[in-house]
Amino acid sequence: MRPAVEADQSLKLIMDVDTGVDDCIALLYALGAPEVELLAVTCCAGNVPQAQVEANTRSVLELCGAGGVEVGPGSLGPLVVPLRTATGHGPQGLGYATLPQAQAPRSSRFAPDLLVEEARRRPGEIVLVATGPLTNVALAVRRDPELPQILRRLVVMGGAFEYSGNTTPTAEFNILVDPEAAKVVFDAFASADCKPLICGLNVTERTELRPEHLERLAELAGGASTQASNPIVRLVFDALRFSMEAHEALGQGYVAFMHDPLAVAGALDESLGERRSGTVDVELFGSLTRGMTVVDWHGLWGRPHNAEVMVGIDPEPFIALLVERLAALARAAS
Repeated sequence: MRPAVEADQSLKLIMDVDTGVDDCIALLYALGAPEVELLAVTCCAGNVPQAQVEANTRSVLELCGAGGVEVGPGSLGPLVVPLRTATGHGPQGLGYATLPQAQAPRSSRFAPDLLVEEARRRPGEIVLVATGPLTNVALAVRRDPELPQILRRLVVMGGAFEYSGNTTPTAEFNILVDPEAAKVVFDAFASADCKPLICGLNVTERTELRPEHLERLAELAGGASTQASNPIVRLVFDALRFSMEAHEALGQGYVAFMHDPLAVAGALDESLGERRSGTVDVELFGSLTRGMTVVDWHGLWGRPHNAEVMVGIDPEPFIALLVERLAALARAAS
């Protein structure tokens, strides 16, 4: 894969997360990417309540030696409706993994304020990757309507394009939790020079991480014994084992889908995946279709394109790179 930035440059990244299992792996992927400077992480209620998201995020960062990265607490719930949390990430959000409580001081900046302030501080430089409900991003846009113009790019894991949902037959979890926020964001970013990249279930459910990939991770990180001795390898194994069991119970096989890591990878590598420009909107009112993402490829709505949608992916090179970067991070931690 070709990096989106030159080797002597860093891609300045902020991640907006609802840290469950795949957000955790996405954070590890970003920390293991040599071209990334992770400026901050903001937390949104989604997979688990916001306080647990923040605790998980801070603990993951600190485990990786990145406890100095600012973690901004964010929205406690969606813009309009009550919070709906997930069931496939375990009671604390990290599957079977348990991590020590982070010791670094908590940030005093509310996530939407942090997003606006950092984008203003570095106009045209920051890529924002959102892997949870879009509540924080919507609130940030409401605070500063120029945010779409001053971010380098927004990348979203969310939606399902010409593909069934994973929470209702028509809706993907992140969008369904706060469809009003998603609509605010997609409408606002129609004005961005570089349209958002959206990675939906139609591509993310092709990124199957399987037991043989975990075995390869352990091998690259230092051998089979690293599963017990290396804290990052142990975190990955314990988190993904829960996810694999959850998918197996649904008849999807003993796999874990790398939804959120794919969004990070797409932000870093402009050549990753097949992408198609379109106009994306969100259904808010249908009793059967609330939260459904709909894309107009052909201008039938008479509205300009507001997004670049990933529509195809060769998953194996991406999974191989993900495993390599997790292993490199684990080796550095040991």
